[in-house]
Amino acid sequence: MKEYIEKFLRFLAIERGASLNTQAAYRNDLYQFLNHVIDRDDKTNVDNWNKVDEKILSSYLAELGALGYSATTRARKIASTKSLFNFLLDDGVLSKNPTEGLNSPRTGRSLPHVLSTGDIEKLLSAPLRCSTPEAVRDQSLLEMLYASGMRVSEVVSLDIDDVDFIQGSVRCFGKGSKERIIPVHQKALEVLQLYLDKFRPQMANSKSGNAIYLNHRGVRITRQGFWLVLKSYAEYVRIPGKITPHTLRHSFATHLLTGGASLRHVQELLGHTSITTTQIYTHLTNEYLREEYNKAHPRAF
Repeated sequence: MKEYIEKFLRFLAIERGASLNTQAAYRNDLYQFLNHVIDRDDKTNVDNWNKVDEKILSSYLAELGALGYSATTRARKIASTKSLFNFLLDDGVLSKNPTEGLNSPRTGRSLPHVLSTGDIEKLLSAPLRCSTPEAVRDQSLLEMLYASGMRVSEVVSLDIDDVDFIQGSVRCFGKGSKERIIPVHQKALEVLQLYLDKFRPQMANSKSGNAIYLNHRGVRITRQGFWLVLKSYAEYVRIPGKITPHTLRHSFATHLLTGGASLRHVQELLGHTSITTTQIYTHLTNEYLREEYNKAHPRAF
């Protein structure tokens, strides 16, 4: 069971860009929960995550209350546990999520960071200052990430055969190797076609295989490599706040919903197993619309 906690923590660090403090907090919370499960092992015979049920979760909540934790701390520990189980569900480890009905103490809601459409435009235009193979690759990566809402791990895993230029779509394999077909707008496809026709051949070698996005060694770019690319462009165009590849995924979902897309449609595009995972964006769009209103309306002071 520990290996899945470590896998989840790596996901937090690499794909979500969680700070060291956040990673440490999640590690502490999840191992505390695991110790609770193990302490009950003689009675429940729990030796894998599929055996964790609502009864165990209820006893864990009771333990947190008995230990005198504040509402904020209990909420964080519950959120850590729910995040782990959502990850296990998306990864195909679980067939159902026992934390779905788990309630947290009311402490206010922390919403994901979303870029404005203006900041998105600045970010997507940042690589255009150069015409090197790496710069065109970077522009295609950024365009593809924002056009599709894919996770960074899904984008860097794309092979040439995964793109259908005629249908205007890409095929990706998400958590648990679940396949989904995502429509991609023409601009992103045009930049990708330019990269594939003119610049990828300059970067490729015998080790490149069918990978679309290559690094300077001619092999598939890594998630960490792309994270550094994104960070450098965000700093170059002076976009405030911390930006990770997941920020573009959040922005993709939020901008679709504010543009009128249905929640179910966005859920399908993001590859969320549960609609509850996608529902965070309904709160986010309300907040986003309020901010845009306050910035745009002449009497909104």
